[in-house]
Amino acid sequence: MTVRLSDKDTAGMSPAQVRELKRELEALLSEKENRAKYRQFFYTFPERGPFRRELYRKHMKFMMAGADYRQRLALWGNRIGKTRMAAYENTCHLTGKYPPWWEGHRFYRPVDIWMVGNTSISTRDILQKEMCGDPALLPSSLGTGMIPLEFIKNNPTKKQGVPNALETIVVKHFDENGDYDGDSVVTFKSYEQGRKSFEGTKKDLIGLDEEPPMDIHTECLLRTMTTGGLLVLTFTPLQGLTDVVLMYLPGGKIPSGQTELKGSVYVSMATWDDAPHLTKKMQDDLWASIPPFQRDARKKGIPQLGSGAIYPVSDELLEVDPFEIPPHWKRAYALDVGWNKTGALWGALDPESDILYVYSEHYLGEAQPAIHAAAINARGKWIPGVIDPAARGRSQVDGEQLIQTYRDLGMNIIPADNAVEAGLYAVWSRMSTGRLRVFKSLSHFWDEKRIYRRNEKGAVVKEFDHLMDPLRYLVMTGVNVACQKPPSDMISEAGRRLKLVGMTRRTSAMSA
Repeated sequence: MTVRLSDKDTAGMSPAQVRELKRELEALLSEKENRAKYRQFFYTFPERGPFRRELYRKHMKFMMAGADYRQRLALWGNRIGKTRMAAYENTCHLTGKYPPWWEGHRFYRPVDIWMVGNTSISTRDILQKEMCGDPALLPSSLGTGMIPLEFIKNNPTKKQGVPNALETIVVKHFDENGDYDGDSVVTFKSYEQGRKSFEGTKKDLIGLDEEPPMDIHTECLLRTMTTGGLLVLTFTPLQGLTDVVLMYLPGGKIPSGQTELKGSVYVSMATWDDAPHLTKKMQDDLWASIPPFQRDARKKGIPQLGSGAIYPVSDELLEVDPFEIPPHWKRAYALDVGWNKTGALWGALDPESDILYVYSEHYLGEAQPAIHAAAINARGKWIPGVIDPAARGRSQVDGEQLIQTYRDLGMNIIPADNAVEAGLYAVWSRMSTGRLRVFKSLSHFWDEKRIYRRNEKGAVVKEFDHLMDPLRYLVMTGVNVACQKPPSDMISEAGRRLKLVGMTRRTSAMSA
Protein backbone atom coordinates (compact mmCIF):
# COMPACT_ATOMS: atom_id res chain seq x y z
CA MET A 1 0.00 0.00 0.00
CA THR A 2 1.50 3.31 -1.10
CA VAL A 3 0.87 6.55 0.79
CA ARG A 4 1.03 9.84 -1.08
CA LEU A 5 1.85 12.98 0.88
CA SER A 6 1.39 16.55 -0.31
CA ASP A 7 3.98 19.27 0.05
CA LYS A 8 1.82 20.77 2.79
CA ASP A 9 1.97 17.50 4.74
CA THR A 10 5.77 17.35 4.53
CA ALA A 11 6.64 21.04 4.89
CA GLY A 12 9.88 21.51 6.84
CA MET A 13 10.69 17.77 6.83
CA SER A 14 13.91 16.21 5.51
CA PRO A 15 13.71 13.43 2.88
CA ALA A 16 14.57 10.87 5.57
CA GLN A 17 11.77 12.14 7.79
CA VAL A 18 9.28 11.98 4.88
CA ARG A 19 10.26 8.34 4.16
CA GLU A 20 9.82 7.45 7.84
CA LEU A 21 6.41 9.11 7.97
CA LYS A 22 5.27 7.23 4.87
CA ARG A 23 6.42 3.92 6.40
CA GLU A 24 4.49 4.64 9.60
CA LEU A 25 1.32 5.63 7.73
CA GLU A 26 1.52 2.57 5.47
CA ALA A 27 1.93 0.33 8.51
CA LEU A 28 -1.13 1.91 10.17
CA LEU A 29 -3.25 1.56 7.02
CA SER A 30 -2.14 -2.05 6.62
CA GLU A 31 -3.10 -2.77 10.22
CA LYS A 32 -6.49 -1.11 9.70
CA GLU A 33 -7.07 -3.19 6.58
CA ASN A 34 -6.12 -6.41 8.35
CA ARG A 35 -8.37 -5.61 11.27
CA ALA A 36 -11.30 -5.06 8.93
CA LYS A 37 -10.40 -8.21 7.01
CA TYR A 38 -9.86 -10.55 9.95
CA ARG A 39 -12.17 -8.95 12.53
CA GLN A 40 -15.37 -8.21 10.59
CA PHE A 41 -17.41 -9.46 13.57
CA PHE A 42 -16.55 -6.22 15.38
CA TYR A 43 -17.65 -4.12 12.38
CA THR A 44 -21.04 -5.82 11.90
CA PHE A 45 -24.20 -4.00 13.04
CA PRO A 46 -22.33 -0.78 13.92
CA GLU A 47 -23.79 2.13 15.82
CA ARG A 48 -23.23 4.64 13.01
CA GLY A 49 -23.12 4.70 9.23
CA PRO A 50 -25.42 3.74 6.36
CA PHE A 51 -25.75 0.19 7.69
CA ARG A 52 -26.12 1.04 11.37
CA ARG A 53 -28.02 -1.47 13.44
CA GLU A 54 -31.02 0.79 14.13
CA LEU A 55 -31.94 0.37 10.47
CA TYR A 56 -31.97 -3.42 10.82
CA ARG A 57 -34.97 -3.55 13.14
CA LYS A 58 -36.15 -7.04 12.17
CA HIS A 59 -32.64 -8.44 12.58
CA MET A 60 -32.30 -6.89 16.03
CA LYS A 61 -35.72 -8.09 17.20
CA PHE A 62 -35.04 -11.61 15.99
CA MET A 63 -31.73 -11.92 17.80
CA MET A 64 -33.06 -10.33 20.99
CA ALA A 65 -36.05 -12.71 20.99
CA GLY A 66 -33.62 -15.49 21.91
CA ALA A 67 -33.85 -14.30 25.51
CA ASP A 68 -37.48 -15.46 25.68
CA TYR A 69 -37.94 -18.08 22.96
CA ARG A 70 -36.12 -21.37 22.61
CA GLN A 71 -37.34 -21.84 19.03
CA ARG A 72 -37.15 -19.08 16.45
CA LEU A 73 -37.95 -18.97 12.74
CA ALA A 74 -36.85 -16.20 10.39
CA LEU A 75 -39.24 -16.77 7.48
CA TRP A 76 -37.68 -14.08 5.34
CA GLY A 77 -37.30 -13.25 1.68
CA ASN A 78 -34.01 -13.65 -0.17
CA ARG A 79 -31.06 -11.27 0.20
CA ILE A 80 -32.32 -9.76 3.47
CA GLY A 81 -29.34 -10.98 5.49
CA LYS A 82 -30.75 -13.87 7.51
CA THR A 83 -27.64 -16.08 7.12
CA ARG A 84 -25.31 -13.24 8.06
CA MET A 85 -27.48 -12.40 11.06
CA ALA A 86 -27.35 -16.01 12.24
CA ALA A 87 -23.57 -16.07 11.74
CA TYR A 88 -23.24 -12.97 13.90
CA GLU A 89 -25.34 -14.39 16.74
CA ASN A 90 -23.55 -17.74 16.59
CA THR A 91 -20.18 -15.98 16.84
CA CYS A 92 -21.41 -14.12 19.93
CA HIS A 93 -22.25 -17.45 21.57
CA LEU A 94 -19.08 -19.20 20.42
CA THR A 95 -16.73 -16.48 21.69
CA GLY A 96 -18.70 -15.01 24.58
CA LYS A 97 -17.98 -11.59 23.06
CA TYR A 98 -21.47 -10.14 23.34
CA PRO A 99 -21.68 -6.46 22.34
CA PRO A 100 -22.77 -3.89 24.98
CA TRP A 101 -26.19 -3.54 23.33
CA TRP A 102 -26.95 -7.30 23.41
CA GLU A 103 -30.23 -8.25 25.13
CA GLY A 104 -30.70 -11.69 23.59
CA HIS A 105 -29.88 -15.09 25.03
CA ARG A 106 -26.45 -15.45 26.68
CA PHE A 107 -24.37 -18.52 27.32
CA TYR A 108 -22.00 -18.13 30.25
CA ARG A 109 -19.76 -21.00 29.20
CA PRO A 110 -18.26 -22.50 26.03
CA VAL A 111 -20.90 -23.93 23.68
CA ASP A 112 -21.32 -26.76 21.20
CA ILE A 113 -23.11 -25.64 18.02
CA TRP A 114 -24.30 -27.23 14.79
CA MET A 115 -24.77 -25.15 11.64
CA VAL A 116 -26.74 -27.08 9.04
CA GLY A 117 -27.44 -26.55 5.33
CA ASN A 118 -29.03 -28.50 2.47
CA THR A 119 -25.97 -30.29 1.10
CA SER A 120 -22.29 -30.51 1.98
CA ILE A 121 -21.49 -28.28 -0.99
CA SER A 122 -24.07 -25.61 -0.15
CA THR A 123 -23.05 -25.73 3.51
CA ARG A 124 -19.45 -25.10 2.48
CA ASP A 125 -20.29 -22.33 0.02
CA ILE A 126 -22.79 -20.52 2.27
CA LEU A 127 -22.40 -21.26 5.97
CA GLN A 128 -18.69 -22.04 6.06
CA LYS A 129 -17.93 -19.04 3.87
CA GLU A 130 -19.97 -16.76 6.13
CA MET A 131 -18.32 -18.04 9.30
CA CYS A 132 -14.72 -18.69 8.15
CA GLY A 133 -14.00 -17.03 4.80
CA ASP A 134 -13.84 -18.02 1.14
CA PRO A 135 -13.38 -21.84 0.94
CA ALA A 136 -11.52 -21.55 -2.37
CA LEU A 137 -8.81 -19.42 -0.74
CA LEU A 138 -8.10 -21.61 2.29
CA PRO A 139 -5.98 -21.56 4.36
CA SER A 140 -5.14 -17.87 3.81
CA SER A 141 -8.83 -16.85 3.99
CA LEU A 142 -9.39 -18.45 7.41
CA GLY A 143 -10.54 -15.72 9.76
CA THR A 144 -11.96 -13.46 7.06
CA GLY A 145 -15.48 -14.66 7.88
CA MET A 146 -17.52 -13.78 10.94
CA ILE A 147 -15.28 -15.63 13.42
CA PRO A 148 -12.19 -13.43 13.99
CA LEU A 149 -8.90 -15.12 13.22
CA GLU A 150 -7.63 -14.42 16.73
CA PHE A 151 -10.40 -16.64 18.20
CA ILE A 152 -9.87 -19.68 15.96
CA LYS A 153 -7.86 -22.28 17.82
CA ASN A 154 -5.63 -24.76 15.99
CA ASN A 155 -6.37 -25.98 12.48
CA PRO A 156 -10.02 -26.78 11.70
CA THR A 157 -10.98 -30.38 10.91
CA LYS A 158 -11.55 -30.96 7.22
CA LYS A 159 -14.58 -32.76 5.83
CA GLN A 160 -13.81 -35.93 3.94
CA GLY A 161 -14.81 -36.12 0.28
CA VAL A 162 -15.67 -32.44 -0.15
CA PRO A 163 -12.83 -30.20 -1.39
CA ASN A 164 -12.09 -27.18 0.83
CA ALA A 165 -14.91 -28.09 3.20
CA LEU A 166 -14.41 -27.80 6.94
CA GLU A 167 -16.22 -29.96 9.46
CA THR A 168 -15.30 -28.74 12.94
CA ILE A 169 -13.81 -25.49 14.22
CA VAL A 170 -12.61 -24.90 17.77
CA VAL A 171 -13.19 -21.34 18.97
CA LYS A 172 -11.81 -19.65 22.07
CA HIS A 173 -14.49 -18.61 24.55
CA PHE A 174 -14.18 -15.76 27.04
CA ASP A 175 -16.11 -15.08 30.24
CA GLU A 176 -17.82 -11.85 31.29
CA ASN A 177 -14.51 -10.44 32.53
CA GLY A 178 -12.82 -11.10 29.20
CA ASP A 179 -10.78 -14.05 30.49
CA TYR A 180 -10.31 -17.18 28.41
CA ASP A 181 -12.37 -19.97 29.99
CA GLY A 182 -12.40 -22.82 27.47
CA ASP A 183 -13.21 -23.78 23.92
CA SER A 184 -16.44 -23.73 21.97
CA VAL A 185 -17.04 -25.98 18.97
CA VAL A 186 -18.99 -25.37 15.78
CA THR A 187 -19.69 -28.26 13.42
CA PHE A 188 -20.97 -27.95 9.86
CA LYS A 189 -23.57 -30.53 8.81
CA SER A 190 -26.07 -31.06 5.99
CA TYR A 191 -29.51 -32.56 5.57
CA GLU A 192 -28.18 -35.00 2.98
CA GLN A 193 -26.36 -36.82 5.79
CA GLY A 194 -29.75 -38.15 6.91
CA ARG A 195 -31.64 -38.23 10.18
CA LYS A 196 -29.40 -40.79 11.90
CA SER A 197 -26.43 -38.45 11.76
CA PHE A 198 -28.40 -36.06 13.97
CA GLU A 199 -29.12 -38.59 16.72
CA GLY A 200 -27.65 -38.95 20.17
CA THR A 201 -25.67 -35.84 21.02
CA LYS A 202 -26.67 -32.80 23.05
CA LYS A 203 -26.26 -29.35 21.54
CA ASP A 204 -26.48 -25.83 22.91
CA LEU A 205 -27.61 -24.30 19.62
CA ILE A 206 -28.55 -25.68 16.23
CA GLY A 207 -28.92 -23.32 13.31
CA LEU A 208 -30.87 -24.65 10.35
CA ASP A 209 -30.18 -22.58 7.25
CA GLU A 210 -32.73 -23.54 4.58
CA GLU A 211 -35.84 -25.55 5.39
CA PRO A 212 -35.15 -28.94 6.99
CA PRO A 213 -36.98 -32.25 6.45
CA MET A 214 -39.45 -32.88 9.28
CA ASP A 215 -37.54 -35.85 10.71
CA ILE A 216 -34.32 -33.86 10.98
CA HIS A 217 -36.18 -30.90 12.49
CA THR A 218 -37.55 -33.24 15.16
CA GLU A 219 -34.12 -34.70 15.93
CA CYS A 220 -32.59 -31.23 16.24
CA LEU A 221 -35.34 -30.16 18.61
CA LEU A 222 -34.59 -33.19 20.79
CA ARG A 223 -30.86 -32.45 20.73
CA THR A 224 -31.47 -29.06 22.36
CA MET A 225 -34.17 -30.07 24.87
CA THR A 226 -31.95 -31.38 27.67
CA THR A 227 -29.53 -28.46 27.41
CA GLY A 228 -32.25 -25.81 27.31
CA GLY A 229 -30.59 -24.84 24.05
CA LEU A 230 -31.75 -22.88 21.04
CA LEU A 231 -33.16 -24.04 17.71
CA VAL A 232 -32.91 -21.29 15.10
CA LEU A 233 -34.30 -21.66 11.57
CA THR A 234 -33.57 -19.17 8.80
CA PHE A 235 -35.02 -19.81 5.36
CA THR A 236 -37.10 -18.54 2.46
CA PRO A 237 -40.24 -20.73 2.11
CA LEU A 238 -39.82 -21.83 -1.50
CA GLN A 239 -41.38 -25.23 -0.83
CA GLY A 240 -44.69 -23.69 0.19
CA LEU A 241 -46.78 -24.66 3.20
CA THR A 242 -44.91 -27.79 4.17
CA ASP A 243 -45.39 -29.66 7.43
CA VAL A 244 -42.43 -27.80 8.93
CA VAL A 245 -43.82 -24.39 7.93
CA LEU A 246 -47.27 -25.32 9.24
CA MET A 247 -45.70 -26.15 12.62
CA TYR A 248 -44.74 -22.50 12.91
CA LEU A 249 -47.71 -21.05 11.01
CA PRO A 250 -50.77 -22.97 12.27
CA GLY A 251 -53.42 -23.08 9.57
CA GLY A 252 -51.07 -21.28 7.21
CA LYS A 253 -51.86 -17.94 8.86
CA ILE A 254 -49.25 -15.34 7.94
CA PRO A 255 -48.23 -13.13 10.88
CA SER A 256 -47.95 -9.38 10.33
CA GLY A 257 -44.62 -9.16 12.13
CA GLN A 258 -44.07 -11.95 14.60
CA THR A 259 -46.24 -14.35 16.50
CA GLU A 260 -46.03 -16.78 19.39
CA LEU A 261 -46.98 -20.44 19.42
CA LYS A 262 -47.47 -22.18 22.76
CA GLY A 263 -45.23 -19.65 24.44
CA SER A 264 -42.01 -21.11 23.07
CA VAL A 265 -41.80 -20.22 19.39
CA TYR A 266 -41.01 -16.89 17.76
CA VAL A 267 -41.77 -16.37 14.07
CA SER A 268 -40.51 -13.34 12.16
CA MET A 269 -41.44 -12.20 8.67
CA ALA A 270 -39.22 -9.75 6.77
CA THR A 271 -39.28 -8.26 3.27
CA TRP A 272 -36.78 -6.46 1.05
CA ASP A 273 -37.94 -3.21 2.65
CA ASP A 274 -36.39 -4.41 5.92
CA ALA A 275 -32.92 -4.63 4.33
CA PRO A 276 -31.18 -1.21 4.06
CA HIS A 277 -28.42 -2.72 1.92
CA LEU A 278 -30.92 -3.41 -0.89
CA THR A 279 -31.31 -0.25 -2.96
CA LYS A 280 -34.42 0.50 -5.01
CA LYS A 281 -32.56 -0.43 -8.21
CA MET A 282 -31.37 -3.69 -6.71
CA GLN A 283 -34.92 -4.53 -5.68
CA ASP A 284 -36.28 -3.70 -9.13
CA ASP A 285 -33.62 -5.84 -10.81
CA LEU A 286 -34.30 -8.75 -8.47
CA TRP A 287 -38.08 -8.47 -8.97
CA ALA A 288 -37.73 -8.54 -12.75
CA SER A 289 -35.55 -11.66 -12.60
CA ILE A 290 -37.90 -13.71 -10.40
CA PRO A 291 -40.74 -15.86 -11.84
CA PRO A 292 -44.13 -14.43 -10.78
CA PHE A 293 -45.09 -17.49 -8.73
CA GLN A 294 -41.94 -17.11 -6.60
CA ARG A 295 -42.14 -13.37 -5.97
CA ASP A 296 -44.11 -13.46 -2.71
CA ALA A 297 -41.70 -16.02 -1.26
CA ARG A 298 -38.48 -14.40 -2.43
CA LYS A 299 -39.45 -10.81 -1.60
CA LYS A 300 -41.71 -11.17 1.43
CA GLY A 301 -41.02 -14.61 2.87
CA ILE A 302 -44.63 -15.65 2.20
CA PRO A 303 -44.72 -19.43 1.52
CA GLN A 304 -44.58 -20.09 -2.20
CA LEU A 305 -47.49 -21.73 -3.96
CA GLY A 306 -45.81 -25.06 -4.57
CA SER A 307 -46.56 -27.86 -7.00
CA GLY A 308 -49.12 -29.29 -4.56
CA ALA A 309 -51.16 -26.09 -4.41
CA ILE A 310 -54.59 -26.54 -5.92
CA TYR A 311 -54.95 -22.86 -6.75
CA PRO A 312 -51.41 -21.68 -7.67
CA VAL A 313 -52.51 -18.08 -8.04
CA SER A 314 -50.98 -15.27 -5.99
CA ASP A 315 -53.23 -13.68 -3.38
CA GLU A 316 -52.43 -10.28 -4.88
CA LEU A 317 -54.17 -11.28 -8.11
CA LEU A 318 -57.36 -12.26 -6.29
CA GLU A 319 -57.77 -9.88 -3.37
CA VAL A 320 -59.81 -6.71 -3.56
CA ASP A 321 -60.78 -4.08 -1.00
CA PRO A 322 -64.38 -4.48 0.23
CA PHE A 323 -67.00 -2.32 -1.48
CA GLU A 324 -70.79 -2.05 -1.50
CA ILE A 325 -72.33 -4.57 -3.87
CA PRO A 326 -74.49 -2.85 -6.54
CA PRO A 327 -78.18 -3.86 -6.17
CA HIS A 328 -78.48 -5.07 -9.77
CA TRP A 329 -75.71 -7.67 -9.40
CA LYS A 330 -76.93 -11.23 -8.94
CA ARG A 331 -76.05 -12.95 -5.68
CA ALA A 332 -75.93 -16.46 -4.26
CA TYR A 333 -74.25 -18.33 -1.44
CA ALA A 334 -72.81 -21.81 -1.01
CA LEU A 335 -72.83 -23.89 2.16
CA ASP A 336 -70.74 -26.79 3.46
CA VAL A 337 -72.18 -28.36 6.62
CA GLY A 338 -70.40 -30.15 9.42
CA TRP A 339 -70.40 -30.36 13.19
CA ASN A 340 -66.75 -29.43 13.63
CA LYS A 341 -67.07 -26.52 11.21
CA THR A 342 -69.79 -25.17 8.95
CA GLY A 343 -68.71 -22.73 6.28
CA ALA A 344 -70.51 -20.57 3.76
CA LEU A 345 -69.45 -18.08 1.10
CA TRP A 346 -71.48 -15.35 -0.60
CA GLY A 347 -70.80 -14.31 -4.18
CA ALA A 348 -71.97 -11.43 -6.36
CA LEU A 349 -71.72 -11.58 -10.16
CA ASP A 350 -70.94 -8.44 -12.15
CA PRO A 351 -73.09 -8.92 -15.28
CA GLU A 352 -70.89 -6.71 -17.44
CA SER A 353 -67.49 -8.24 -16.70
CA ASP A 354 -68.58 -11.73 -15.58
CA ILE A 355 -66.39 -11.29 -12.51
CA LEU A 356 -67.60 -13.20 -9.47
CA TYR A 357 -66.85 -11.32 -6.25
CA VAL A 358 -66.75 -13.41 -3.08
CA TYR A 359 -67.75 -10.83 -0.49
CA SER A 360 -68.81 -12.52 2.75
CA GLU A 361 -68.14 -15.66 4.80
CA HIS A 362 -69.72 -17.65 7.62
CA TYR A 363 -67.37 -19.85 9.64
CA LEU A 364 -68.64 -21.50 12.81
CA GLY A 365 -68.26 -24.87 14.50
CA GLU A 366 -70.23 -26.97 16.98
CA ALA A 367 -73.54 -25.17 16.51
CA GLN A 368 -77.07 -26.32 15.70
CA PRO A 369 -78.60 -25.69 12.25
CA ALA A 370 -80.83 -22.97 13.68
CA ILE A 371 -77.74 -20.95 14.65
CA HIS A 372 -76.25 -21.26 11.18
CA ALA A 373 -79.59 -20.50 9.51
CA ALA A 374 -80.05 -17.33 11.54
CA ALA A 375 -76.60 -16.07 10.56
CA ILE A 376 -77.11 -16.94 6.90
CA ASN A 377 -80.64 -15.49 6.66
CA ALA A 378 -79.41 -12.28 8.27
CA ARG A 379 -77.38 -11.58 5.13
CA GLY A 380 -80.56 -11.67 3.06
CA LYS A 381 -83.25 -14.38 3.03
CA TRP A 382 -83.86 -13.55 -0.61
CA ILE A 383 -80.39 -14.78 -1.61
CA PRO A 384 -80.59 -18.34 -3.00
CA GLY A 385 -78.11 -20.90 -1.75
CA VAL A 386 -76.52 -24.16 -2.82
CA ILE A 387 -75.41 -26.81 -0.35
CA ASP A 388 -73.08 -29.77 -0.18
CA PRO A 389 -75.20 -32.53 -1.79
CA ALA A 390 -73.86 -35.04 0.71
CA ALA A 391 -75.97 -33.23 3.30
CA ARG A 392 -78.95 -35.13 1.93
CA GLY A 393 -77.60 -38.30 3.50
CA ARG A 394 -76.05 -36.75 6.57
CA SER A 395 -77.72 -36.02 9.90
CA GLN A 396 -76.91 -33.89 12.89
CA VAL A 397 -80.18 -33.83 14.86
CA ASP A 398 -82.18 -37.02 15.40
CA GLY A 399 -81.52 -38.30 11.89
CA GLU A 400 -83.15 -35.34 10.15
CA GLN A 401 -81.91 -34.61 6.68
CA LEU A 402 -80.09 -31.33 6.79
CA ILE A 403 -81.28 -29.89 3.51
CA GLN A 404 -84.88 -30.18 4.64
CA THR A 405 -83.93 -28.91 8.09
CA TYR A 406 -82.40 -25.78 6.60
CA ARG A 407 -85.38 -25.30 4.28
CA ASP A 408 -87.70 -25.53 7.26
CA LEU A 409 -85.62 -22.77 8.83
CA GLY A 410 -86.47 -20.44 5.96
CA MET A 411 -83.49 -20.97 3.71
CA ASN A 412 -83.96 -21.07 -0.06
CA ILE A 413 -81.41 -23.77 -0.85
CA ILE A 414 -80.77 -26.57 -3.38
CA PRO A 415 -78.04 -29.24 -3.77
CA ALA A 416 -74.89 -28.12 -5.57
CA ASP A 417 -73.00 -29.84 -8.36
CA ASN A 418 -70.29 -31.76 -6.50
CA ALA A 419 -68.05 -32.73 -9.43
CA VAL A 420 -64.71 -32.32 -7.68
CA GLU A 421 -62.11 -32.14 -10.45
CA ALA A 422 -64.39 -30.26 -12.81
CA GLY A 423 -65.21 -27.84 -10.01
CA LEU A 424 -61.57 -27.29 -9.11
CA TYR A 425 -60.78 -26.57 -12.74
CA ALA A 426 -63.71 -24.17 -13.03
CA VAL A 427 -62.53 -22.22 -9.97
CA TRP A 428 -58.91 -22.14 -11.19
CA SER A 429 -60.08 -21.00 -14.63
CA ARG A 430 -61.93 -18.05 -13.12
CA MET A 431 -58.94 -17.19 -10.93
CA SER A 432 -56.40 -17.35 -13.72
CA THR A 433 -58.52 -15.26 -16.10
CA GLY A 434 -59.29 -12.54 -13.54
CA ARG A 435 -62.97 -13.46 -13.25
CA LEU A 436 -62.86 -14.32 -9.57
CA ARG A 437 -62.03 -11.75 -6.90
CA VAL A 438 -62.23 -12.06 -3.13
CA PHE A 439 -62.64 -9.38 -0.46
CA LYS A 440 -59.49 -8.92 1.64
CA SER A 441 -61.65 -9.01 4.76
CA LEU A 442 -62.42 -12.75 4.46
CA SER A 443 -59.68 -13.93 6.81
CA HIS A 444 -60.83 -17.56 7.06
CA PHE A 445 -60.99 -17.84 3.28
CA TRP A 446 -57.40 -16.67 2.86
CA ASP A 447 -56.16 -18.99 5.61
CA GLU A 448 -57.72 -22.00 3.87
CA LYS A 449 -56.73 -20.98 0.35
CA ARG A 450 -53.04 -20.85 1.30
CA ILE A 451 -52.95 -24.45 2.55
CA TYR A 452 -55.44 -26.01 0.13
CA ARG A 453 -53.30 -28.61 -1.60
CA ARG A 454 -52.89 -32.14 -2.93
CA ASN A 455 -50.87 -34.81 -1.19
CA GLU A 456 -47.98 -36.72 -2.76
CA LYS A 457 -50.49 -39.08 -4.44
CA GLY A 458 -52.38 -36.22 -6.05
CA ALA A 459 -55.46 -36.46 -3.83
CA VAL A 460 -57.03 -33.33 -2.36
CA VAL A 461 -56.08 -32.98 1.31
CA LYS A 462 -59.41 -32.91 3.14
CA GLU A 463 -58.34 -30.61 5.94
CA PHE A 464 -59.24 -26.96 6.45
CA ASP A 465 -61.46 -26.93 3.36
CA HIS A 466 -64.70 -25.71 4.94
CA LEU A 467 -64.69 -22.69 2.62
CA MET A 468 -62.86 -24.23 -0.32
CA ASP A 469 -65.74 -26.63 -0.96
CA PRO A 470 -68.33 -23.81 -0.92
CA LEU A 471 -66.13 -21.89 -3.36
CA ARG A 472 -66.41 -24.80 -5.76
CA TYR A 473 -70.19 -25.05 -5.25
CA LEU A 474 -70.54 -21.32 -5.78
CA VAL A 475 -68.71 -21.40 -9.12
CA MET A 476 -70.31 -24.60 -10.38
CA THR A 477 -73.92 -23.99 -9.29
CA GLY A 478 -74.29 -20.74 -7.41
CA VAL A 479 -73.72 -18.47 -10.41
CA ASN A 480 -76.55 -20.29 -12.23
CA VAL A 481 -79.16 -19.74 -9.50
CA ALA A 482 -78.00 -16.27 -8.43
CA CYS A 483 -80.62 -13.51 -8.49
CA GLN A 484 -80.86 -9.76 -8.08
CA LYS A 485 -81.92 -8.08 -4.87
CA PRO A 486 -85.74 -7.71 -4.98
CA PRO A 487 -87.63 -4.43 -4.51
CA SER A 488 -87.60 -3.25 -0.90
CA ASP A 489 -91.35 -3.78 -0.43
CA MET A 490 -91.06 -7.50 -1.19
CA ILE A 491 -89.82 -9.99 1.34
CA SER A 492 -88.02 -12.36 -1.01
CA GLU A 493 -87.44 -13.23 -4.62
CA ALA A 494 -89.49 -16.36 -4.08
CA GLY A 495 -92.38 -14.30 -2.71
CA ARG A 496 -92.24 -12.00 -5.73
CA ARG A 497 -92.43 -14.95 -8.08
CA LEU A 498 -95.37 -16.45 -6.18
CA LYS A 499 -97.21 -13.12 -6.39
CA LEU A 500 -96.66 -12.95 -10.13
CA VAL A 501 -97.94 -16.49 -10.55
CA GLY A 502 -101.09 -15.61 -8.54
CA MET A 503 -101.72 -12.51 -10.64
CA THR A 504 -101.38 -14.50 -13.81
CA ARG A 505 -103.89 -17.07 -12.62
CA ARG A 506 -106.48 -14.40 -11.63
CA THR A 507 -106.07 -12.67 -14.98
CA SER A 508 -106.64 -15.94 -16.78
CA ALA A 509 -109.73 -16.65 -14.72
CA MET A 510 -111.21 -13.20 -15.42
CA SER A 511 -110.59 -13.60 -19.11
CA ALA A 512 -112.34 -16.91 -19.04
